[in-house]
Amino acid sequence: MPVTHFEILSREPYEDGRSFGDTGSYERIEAIAHYAVDPDHAANHGVTDLDVAARGDDGLVHFSGDVTLLRPLSGGSRTLLMQVPNRGKRNITRFNMTAMGTTDTVEIAPGDGFLFNNGLTVAWAGWQWDVPRTPEHVRIGLAPPQVPLAARTTHGQMQLRLQINGDADSISLTDHHVGELGMHEPVAVADKSEPGAKLLVRDGAYGTPTEIPRSQWSFGAHDDVHLEGGFKAGMIYDVLYTPLDCPVVGAGMLATRDLAAFLRHDTDAPTAGAIDHVVCEGQSQCGRFLRTLLHFGLNLDEAGRPAFDGILAHIAGGRRGEFNNRYAQPSVQPTPSFGHLFPFADLLQTDPGTNRTAGLLDRQGAKGGMPKIIYTDTSSEYWRGDAGLSHVDLATGGDAVLPDGVRRYLFASTQHGAGVAKWQSRTLFGSHGQNNMNIIDYRPLYRAALVNLLNWVRDGINPPDSRYPKADQRARRAAVMSSLSNIPGLALPDPGLMTAVYPMDLGPEADNGIGAMPPVLAAEPYPDWVSEVDENGNEAGGIPMPDITVPVATHTGFNPRHGDTGGTGQLLEYVGSSIPLAKDKSAREEKGDPRLSLGERYDNRDDYLNRVRGAAEALVEQRHILAHDVDLCIEIAAARYDACMAY
Repeated sequence: MPVTHFEILSREPYEDGRSFGDTGSYERIEAIAHYAVDPDHAANHGVTDLDVAARGDDGLVHFSGDVTLLRPLSGGSRTLLMQVPNRGKRNITRFNMTAMGTTDTVEIAPGDGFLFNNGLTVAWAGWQWDVPRTPEHVRIGLAPPQVPLAARTTHGQMQLRLQINGDADSISLTDHHVGELGMHEPVAVADKSEPGAKLLVRDGAYGTPTEIPRSQWSFGAHDDVHLEGGFKAGMIYDVLYTPLDCPVVGAGMLATRDLAAFLRHDTDAPTAGAIDHVVCEGQSQCGRFLRTLLHFGLNLDEAGRPAFDGILAHIAGGRRGEFNNRYAQPSVQPTPSFGHLFPFADLLQTDPGTNRTAGLLDRQGAKGGMPKIIYTDTSSEYWRGDAGLSHVDLATGGDAVLPDGVRRYLFASTQHGAGVAKWQSRTLFGSHGQNNMNIIDYRPLYRAALVNLLNWVRDGINPPDSRYPKADQRARRAAVMSSLSNIPGLALPDPGLMTAVYPMDLGPEADNGIGAMPPVLAAEPYPDWVSEVDENGNEAGGIPMPDITVPVATHTGFNPRHGDTGGTGQLLEYVGSSIPLAKDKSAREEKGDPRLSLGERYDNRDDYLNRVRGAAEALVEQRHILAHDVDLCIEIAAARYDACMAY
């Protein structure tokens, strides 16, 4: 068993022994899992640099990672939910309806207790090598194996993309989106005077870069980079350099897999004899992590057993990530790299841009041990340009075939993170949109998706049919923006500055996980498919929340960058927009708004909420909302009605 020692650091009642429904009370365990894996074993093939990593006297590669475990003392439903921690955080916000925040804390707020009322054992395995690790276990991570300098036969460089919201003389060497919030450690430089290091600057994600002379910039003493005259807000900078360390980043996938196997099968595990089924769930970065794990066929452990019976990959779109390449940065998001490569769809197809033939699930299908899979996305993953690629036949433009064991759902007219009923244009991360952010809270749909996966895995009950924008419901981004252009107050992105996905060449060593940075991009991007919209400006494809079916606003998956942070008109990834309907006919006519007003649609608030109840009950019949969440949907819709009436 690759988990050689499970070192328990603390063991205590969760929430002071509070009882959850019929499940009863829970125990919280903090631990360190010690791993030893065989780099020559077929189950571990495909993990970049594992074969050249330092080995112990036993010939195995050793590493360790943090673990948090919430265990029902009664055994609960005998099902383990492995949740991939996002940048070291244990996040149950989308299941238990807790508030989203950026404050680091060891607490795991129970919210409304959804996961625990359902009797799930919940575990988090630290997998990310660059998150800050503290004795308090505020964030959990991995101490990965390292590749000795002598074994780095092809060194290569790392590409770090930086875009800031305000002018600055220097920038920390961290991912711009989350690094400044302390979510991961800066990537140290091997040689601060490295002559081959480069600093590039460009307008827009794919603008032609200009190289800044080496004499005008330098690496600082605190893992940062300095530029004469300073960095400008909104401009996109790429730093290319050789990092000091070379971790086997793909060991994080092995840690996730092997901890799941240990908790289910090992007689020394705290859960010994209490787990029959395992599902793994990941959101955003972690959904992309799960797509990457499946792409490399890593769901079978060294004993030939499937680690996961089911996978729920949320808001991953068509991307993977830097989770298994040399000098990988797991938090990287928009930077063109390994996470943006073909294949995007599950089954075999040929890419016209590269002439490569492949499917995302090829390796896992060949090895066996394929889990049941549910993919869920929001509109934002489509509008950033990649989610549509996951279900489109690139050769014909038609619909790609989904495997029998896969379901795919779009939560219509939503943004990456669940919206709140508050008019705000700045995110928790400091980015600023020209429109107010999308206010739709889609979490009831996500809770139902998990229950559908559990029923599929445990009882063989097929989930509802997939719902996403098929060929007759999708269009290119420019066409949909044209359809929305008559809505007063809705700012649209600049089509020339929008992100896209391009066929790319990462060099001759790319198949070995070693890339030549920056990659060479093809002249034309892949098609940017999104859902068509209805007469209210809301998406016609996918599953609508009741307050989309019974609308009070137009909700999109895009929001253009505000001028006060530079880069005006660029697409803010992950952020959507909400534009309320006018209150009454006179206000609508004064604005020239083609959308019917609230007063023209509904007699009053009670009439509106009665219609919402009908829409929610219809979703219960379709199994896209749980019966006990109907009142939650009405509460959510009421808050948005009130917000629009007060706008």
